[in-house]
Amino acid sequence: MGTAKRERKKANRQLRLEQLEKQRRQQKVKRRGLQLGVGIPLLVGILVLIVWAVTVDDKDSTSDGGATDTTEVVDTAPTDDSTVPETTIAPLPCPKDDGSSVHEGEFPAAPGLCIDPTKVYVATVTTNKGEFTMELDPGIAPNTVNNFVYLANYHYFDGTKCHRIIPGFVVQCGDPTGTGSGGPGYSFADELPTAGSYKLGSLAMANSGPDTNASQFFIIAGPSGAALDPIYSLFGQVTAGFDTTVKAMEAEGTEGAGTPKSDVIIEKVVVSVKAGVSATVTTTTAAPADTVAANLVN
Repeated sequence: MGTAKRERKKANRQLRLEQLEKQRRQQKVKRRGLQLGVGIPLLVGILVLIVWAVTVDDKDSTSDGGATDTTEVVDTAPTDDSTVPETTIAPLPCPKDDGSSVHEGEFPAAPGLCIDPTKVYVATVTTNKGEFTMELDPGIAPNTVNNFVYLANYHYFDGTKCHRIIPGFVVQCGDPTGTGSGGPGYSFADELPTAGSYKLGSLAMANSGPDTNASQFFIIAGPSGAALDPIYSLFGQVTAGFDTTVKAMEAEGTEGAGTPKSDVIIEKVVVSVKAGVSATVTTTTAAPADTVAANLVN
């Protein structure tokens, strides 16, 4: 009997020890869970800061479309235990002069320098309403001219609609989607003219605010356009076909939203260098902080 009683006591002690150990493990798990619950917001906060830092760096580095460095750059941001690399994607190479380069869709980054900024360029634009010619002067807007030539030589504008045409105001083109909201996937900084620089046939960039130039451009078709404030990068002038082709394009316009009555299509753009002519030398101004005219937004 004594032996059996001792065995029962021993078994009870063992059971209590096992229960205590189980409770200890449960408390440890709970404490670990609390630590994880605190750590998650901290980790999220760290990740948000990293994303913010990379985004700011990326915006600063890509806003200047005239940068010539196409080398892939790696930014790093520290974490608790390691360093996480963030890669800035290099732009596509400059398109070939023979017209064989084609790219569809968005581009990975704003272009490097693909033009000779001391030369004047001529863009011959063929539309379903006829042909017109524009001179592009890097002397007044080198990055903007570089961007237009880059996109044109990749055949980016070929087959696109001029989506907004307002009589007496502007003919706006350059959006491959034809909706007014499309673009090449990047933006670059303003190169603004002085007040009074716009005139009939002026070629300027549409935008959605300061430093948001992309692919959409407009031709000033009437006095209302010439009276615009200088908040759009001016980079060229129609030199032939304004009174015929551009006016035929303008005739398809409507008031208000400017949705064309029928399709006005850029069939192709061919760019060449104007022989014997040097780019002008001028000074651009910084973008003002006020909003842009609603009819000229990307």
